[in-house]
Amino acid sequence: MDNVIVAILAVLGGLLIGGIGGYFVRRLISGRRLAAAQLEASGILEAASEQRRALMIEAKEEALSLRSAGESELRERRSELQRMEHRLVNREENLEGRANNLERRERSLPEKEKALEELRAGVEEIRQEQVKRLETISGLSISEAEQMQMRRAEEEIHHDLARLYSSMEERAREEASEKARNILAGAIQRHAADVVSEVTVSTVPLPSDDMKGRLIGREGRNIRAIEKATGVDLIIDDTPEAVTVSCFDPIRREVAKLAISKLLADGRIHPARIEEMVTRAEKDITDTIWKSGEQAVFDAGVRGLHPESIKLLGRLKYRYSYGENVLQHSLEVSHLAGMMASEIGANVKVAKAGGLLHDIGKALSHEIEGPHAEIGGEVAQKYNISPPVRACIQEHHDDVMSSPESFVVSAADAISAARPGSRKDTVENYIKRLEALEEVGRAFDGVEKCYAIQAGREVRIMVQPETIDDVAASKMARDIVKKIEDTLVYPGQIKVTVIRESRTVEYAR
Repeated sequence: MDNVIVAILAVLGGLLIGGIGGYFVRRLISGRRLAAAQLEASGILEAASEQRRALMIEAKEEALSLRSAGESELRERRSELQRMEHRLVNREENLEGRANNLERRERSLPEKEKALEELRAGVEEIRQEQVKRLETISGLSISEAEQMQMRRAEEEIHHDLARLYSSMEERAREEASEKARNILAGAIQRHAADVVSEVTVSTVPLPSDDMKGRLIGREGRNIRAIEKATGVDLIIDDTPEAVTVSCFDPIRREVAKLAISKLLADGRIHPARIEEMVTRAEKDITDTIWKSGEQAVFDAGVRGLHPESIKLLGRLKYRYSYGENVLQHSLEVSHLAGMMASEIGANVKVAKAGGLLHDIGKALSHEIEGPHAEIGGEVAQKYNISPPVRACIQEHHDDVMSSPESFVVSAADAISAARPGSRKDTVENYIKRLEALEEVGRAFDGVEKCYAIQAGREVRIMVQPETIDDVAASKMARDIVKKIEDTLVYPGQIKVTVIRESRTVEYAR
């Protein structure tokens, strides 16, 4: 027991001594660490103090440099201000000098104006005296002299313009004629139509006098029945062994001709049979019109036409202009227009359609008042034909045209109508047209002789050389052409040639 107590006491004593020793050891370590920390803190404080001194020195140096820079800039600004003040002073002095000069000029200005007015008055008096002397010498007043001078200037200007126009026209003609000849010759050569014109047949031959009496009927009842059913006039007695059918409508005339031919072939002629044959003839003619229109559209290669316009086109099979079949003429114009359009780069489809339909108004010209070109334009608008084609129809007889295709169709129409043998006219109309052409040429001053030659295709005019010079002759040719276009109606074109010949004759004795 005692040993245990002693052991415990010994342990406790050891622990006490260990704790006291540990305390002193920790205290010693803490003191050393404190001393090291103090030493480090003092070093940091010294370094901070040195850095502070360096920063202060640097800041002072920078402040000194900024101060010196500001002082130098301030000195420069002051010197600049001094220079500006000096300039302003000089300007003020200059302005004062100018103001003084202006005041002196203003004071002297009324005197100068007065002197100038006196000079002007003197000059005007001198001018008036000179004008009076000139009027006395020339025997003309100022207005008369001005009018004379204006007339002379106008004559000179007209002369110069005519000469310039003549030279420009000649140059343009030289440049364009070769290409135009090639295009037209190629188109005409490619389209060589075998048959151009036909003769309108308005008579039906009678096989015998007995058939003539049967056609007339008792007291002329058969004749009256035919005229009533067809709307034509029949003339039997004027032409031996033939019946003449007269009517302004070619369709009705053709129906009557066909019906009479069938009646004569059948031999049974009475009012009931006449009505039956007229009905059959109308149906046959309607079928023929439709087939002719379709065939023409197919031959021309035109598509998209309204059926009614095709019927109107077929009606042209029975229409003639100066002896030329209008449907055949339209086909020819369509082909020529298409060829020429392809040569010049125009729209071939529009040209061909415009050429085919350009005379479609003639199918209704006996029913509607107005030129056939305007009627054709209204028909084209009614059946929704495209505006470019409608323009070709409306403008093929106009002087001003809106598209190249219209020019092409107009040229093709003139070519088809002007070909030799394409059209014919009566002797009376032919002579009247020639006389009208010569009257137009003789109506101009300075014309000595005028002749219409080549069946009215050319007019040759001989002028007085002492009255008309070369420039005036060129102008006269253009004036005559314009008057012919404005006053006369003619197929194709007319060439006007003005001839000026000067002769000098002397005799040796």
